[in-house]
Amino acid sequence: MHILISNRSDTPIYQQIVDAIRQDIINGTLAEGDALPSIRMLAKDLSVSVITTKKAYELLEAQGYIQTQPQKGSVVSRRSAQLAKEHKQSAMEQHILDAIDISKELQLNQNAFLELVSELYREV
Repeated sequence: MHILISNRSDTPIYQQIVDAIRQDIINGTLAEGDALPSIRMLAKDLSVSVITTKKAYELLEAQGYIQTQPQKGSVVSRRSAQLAKEHKQSAMEQHILDAIDISKELQLNQNAFLELVSELYREV
């Protein structure tokens, strides 16, 4: 697992950690059951406070992406695959909404839009 953080970013460091780990889960780099580094180890690797990594792990756990077991550490949760799928579907829906907005700007009717989508879907 490779996490890049920026002290110059407006995004808090704990959120950068959350975003990086969540993205690794969503894109399949981390899979169900994969172990995450301990809170202390990650803090040391990133040269940040243990409190910062603890907060990131707590947020990921609250969101359902990881599970933390006492004496065993944190692992990618069983629900992570479903959450990743939901995240991707939500992103797809937003792209479709953006495409619909553009089609309306171009004054394409619904049939022309759907025909274009069908044609592109067949080509891919």
